[in-house]
Amino acid sequence: MRVLFDQGTPSPLRDYLRGHEVVTAFESGWSDLSNGELLAQAEEQFDVFVTTDQQLRYQQNLEGRKIAILVLPYANWIKLEPRAETIAETISAMQPGSYIELELK
Repeated sequence: MRVLFDQGTPSPLRDYLRGHEVVTAFESGWSDLSNGELLAQAEEQFDVFVTTDQQLRYQQNLEGRKIAILVLPYANWIKLEPRAETIAETISAMQPGSYIELELK
């Protein structure tokens, strides 16, 4: 799977996504794109978009999207790291067009 990390997604998470190609929006030169533009570009090249933007579903029309979207509950790597395997499993199981807001306890 090709996975795109949005700006707030902690890059150390990529180490847990063995077997996936992970690229950040910054590495792609897409740091200045709006969410709508970013999703349009991502959809052409990636299978999964990982973000921490809790408002994404309210700001964008996600109906009919081919890219799977995973929304993490926060960007703090210290809090996410203990759940990194769960996040990686979720990403691996995502289907095209799916949208998941991950809740980590």
